[in-house]
Amino acid sequence: MIRDAALRGEVAEAARVLARLGLVTAFGHVSAQAGDSMLITPAADLAGVTAASVIEVPLAARVLPAGAPAEAWAHLALYRARPDAAAIARAQPAAAFAVAAVVTVMVPVHGQAAWLGESVPVYGDAALLRSADRAERAASCLPAGEALLLRGNGALTLGAAPGLAVARMWLLAAACDVYLAALSASGAASGANPVTALSDGEIASWRAVGGELLPRLWEHLRSGPGSAGPGSAGPGPGEEQGQGQPGDHRRPPAPRVMPLDLREEREPHGGAPNREQT
Repeated sequence: MIRDAALRGEVAEAARVLARLGLVTAFGHVSAQAGDSMLITPAADLAGVTAASVIEVPLAARVLPAGAPAEAWAHLALYRARPDAAAIARAQPAAAFAVAAVVTVMVPVHGQAAWLGESVPVYGDAALLRSADRAERAASCLPAGEALLLRGNGALTLGAAPGLAVARMWLLAAACDVYLAALSASGAASGANPVTALSDGEIASWRAVGGELLPRLWEHLRSGPGSAGPGSAGPGPGEEQGQGQPGDHRRPPAPRVMPLDLREEREPHGGAPNREQT
């Protein structure tokens, strides 16, 4: 189908951007829901993923197909638990490991962190999510919001499109950096949240603008150093237009404004964001 072919391209591009941002090494994945299946990146370095290498997995799968990452179970569990999620990113930002080691929930201490949820829970089991049971336990920790920290195991973020899930992973890494800086400045004790969190009203005001701004953040990230240029998905390694340029793995500077919430990311009639924008 034409739509699935386009979605494969979006998944592959989002994966390459995730790698270029330095949020994954040899491990990590991006997926998108496509009807009764999901499209997910293979168990391979995301910097080299192409549309042709993206793997289809039935949402009701009891066995993973050859080439799929073993933690594809986490994506399947989240799609079942969160029907509002259309895409998922899996990565290992260094700051995420640190935050998950000292708190059981990360509260937003700056406005941009509110675009990840009213708070970001921490799943406390560091074992790899390589079974349906483990994945379902992790997914149950995210009944709302768009980001889940995995103690000792990185993070998962949700979005209405693959690029938006990756944009949220970038936001999560930045939010963890800010949170750790606040803890350090306050001399906080391990396991506590003695920082000054945003109020409910402040969180709501920031989340209200997320649907407008998250696609803009994705455009900023996808057109960063090493990309094919603004608005272009760019050829992946080995694709038609030749080998992709080596990426700059430094995290780009934060834009002045950024975004949020899966419901707000959808168009008024429930559609996904304009594919040309995301």
